[in-house]
Amino acid sequence: MSDVVPSVVEPGLDPEWISRTVAVALDEDLGPAPGRDVTTQATIPRSAIGTADLVAREDGTVAGLVVVPETLLQVAERVGLPVPEVTFSARDGDGAGRGRVLATVTGPAQVLLIAERTLLNLASRASGVATATRAFARALEGTGARVLDTRKTTPGLRALQKYAVRAGGGTNKRMGLYDVAMIKDNHVVAAGSVTGAVEAVRAAFPDVDVQVEADTTEQAIEALAAGADFLLLDNMPTPVLAETVREVRAREGRDGVPAHVELEATGNLTLDRAREVAETGVDYLSVGALTHSAPILDLALDLRA
Repeated sequence: MSDVVPSVVEPGLDPEWISRTVAVALDEDLGPAPGRDVTTQATIPRSAIGTADLVAREDGTVAGLVVVPETLLQVAERVGLPVPEVTFSARDGDGAGRGRVLATVTGPAQVLLIAERTLLNLASRASGVATATRAFARALEGTGARVLDTRKTTPGLRALQKYAVRAGGGTNKRMGLYDVAMIKDNHVVAAGSVTGAVEAVRAAFPDVDVQVEADTTEQAIEALAAGADFLLLDNMPTPVLAETVREVRAREGRDGVPAHVELEATGNLTLDRAREVAETGVDYLSVGALTHSAPILDLALDLRA
């Protein structure tokens, strides 16, 4: 099997994560390891060798090809057959037109057919996220703003979906609740004030960045005074957002405010509205739809006759 993992995306996916995720997906499809495919194993001789092409059935951006070798490996091990050979003709992050062959796989036909759905489920979903992200990245070209993902991911697939965002030209905001503090309205209520919430996070976890959500210009200025170094500007109409950006930028580098405060617009960010939001001067647009609503990119594994 090919030793080349088709990735130009950094950081890449953790091989241990890929292994665990593929194992869970195969257990779902085949039953507990080693499992079985009652149709394929009944109709296809173990000795049969086949060649199949992984093909894009529509235009888009490719991601998730990194799961293909591991899926084939694990299926081959489960059924006790040789591991198919993979020749890649695309890499994660590539644009793919309809009909493009992304990889060719040769080996035991049983392995190819048993692995088919699992590798397509993972790669198609990741490619859908990458395709949606690429559309936003193109809309923002020349503005200086970048598109971010959120934590609105499919349980168990966060690493893959955030990898796919990177493949599409986007940026990961935070991987989870553990690496960045995000103070929202409920945290403010619990702490008594924005200042109280920021101080509590600084005291408990001095190593993390602190973001504060603001719905109004006044809340954004209060968060700056409290020591926030990253503001999430939530659901602001474009004129209000532009005014808030101007107010924040005017305070940068003075009275303890950082020289550059990172500003993120979020809420109701459609592709049609993306550029006008970016032109307000924000650094990022966070779009939950990249991961929670992106349709799959239609991929197929076509066995040659």
